[in-house]
Amino acid sequence: MTTPPPTTDLSADEARRIALRAQGFLGTPDRRAGVRGVLRHLGAVQLDTISVLARSHELIPYARLGAVGRKTVESAYWTTTPLGASPARPHAFEYWSHAACILPIEEWPHFAFRRRAYRSRPHWNHQLPDGTYDQVIKQLRTEGPLTATELGGAKKTSEWWDWSGTKVAVERALMYGEVVCVERRGWKRVYDLAERAVPADLLHDELDDTECLRRLVRLAGQSLGVGTRADIADYHRLKGEQVDAVIADSGLVPVTVEGWGKPAWADPAALSTPPRGRHRTTLLSPFDSLVWERARTERIFGFTHRLEAYVPKPKRVYGYFAMPVLAGGRLVGRVDPAREGSTLVARQVTLDGPKAVPAVAQALVEAASWVDCTEIRVERVDAPDLREPLAKEVTGVLATALR
Repeated sequence: MTTPPPTTDLSADEARRIALRAQGFLGTPDRRAGVRGVLRHLGAVQLDTISVLARSHELIPYARLGAVGRKTVESAYWTTTPLGASPARPHAFEYWSHAACILPIEEWPHFAFRRRAYRSRPHWNHQLPDGTYDQVIKQLRTEGPLTATELGGAKKTSEWWDWSGTKVAVERALMYGEVVCVERRGWKRVYDLAERAVPADLLHDELDDTECLRRLVRLAGQSLGVGTRADIADYHRLKGEQVDAVIADSGLVPVTVEGWGKPAWADPAALSTPPRGRHRTTLLSPFDSLVWERARTERIFGFTHRLEAYVPKPKRVYGYFAMPVLAGGRLVGRVDPAREGSTLVARQVTLDGPKAVPAVAQALVEAASWVDCTEIRVERVDAPDLREPLAKEVTGVLATALR
């Protein structure tokens, strides 16, 4: 009988700092590894259609590395094949993880369990016309990488959900793993055959479900630093029983965290050295993996996070795209931003008291510089008496940054 490893006791503060370091917000980032290093470190970067300051997959490396060039971000994820050259090998692929995510290409084999599940699932929602799937595969094989429009049309009508048969077919092929997205052009996926885009050693490395799940549980633990069963399951959207089946052999170790009230597991490497170093001050995407799981965010930071983009406007509390503000290892406020020409507009700001003013001002000025805004306008603050101090602080920090 195998003796379980001893349980480590962590304070709530230690767990918070471990989580921050694991997510790339505590300590000096490896700038040489750049955006691809951030992707490998996190294991998954969520995609979303909403673009306010920038799209979420751009905001994720920005939050950790600072003002990394937006073209640099795009080229790090997707590789464009030069005309007449051999097919380029992407550094990443898009697939269903926590949601629609960019994933490191080396993790392709570990999503085989999900590709098999999609293949065995009864078809749903969109009808697939006879012969369309085979036609799409044939066209990609003959013509090379194509968008859905180039394949024959993405939609039947102007409604976003009314997919054409071609779009249904190519998205199904994506889920099955026969097709991959090798690039984005104006946010449109460019599809190619997996046999051309995925390195052969990865493409044909078909792991069984247990191996896949063990790897993803371990990756989730490394990316979180420390987490409960629910935290670990949520990272790549696994089922609780899937986590239970492999966690003992995943390499994670059991820990007890003060105030959590639930069993937890940690990455042994995260426990080997105390988490120390420089804290980032930044705006976070609402889709940042630091705040993916609402219950975890409340447990670690005492902060309620909710995306309100899909909430009717009269019922919004914090704004359309409220971005949490991280400073000193704490979530100290929210900013609902917008852009008007060269002005970054803070439409609604929530502050955790007067002490949060300098940090929020610093985060606003850095974000404005990144998206080429030279002015900042603060419109509303939840505590009206803090609006003027925040606006004054922003003006001072901005003036210093522009010198």
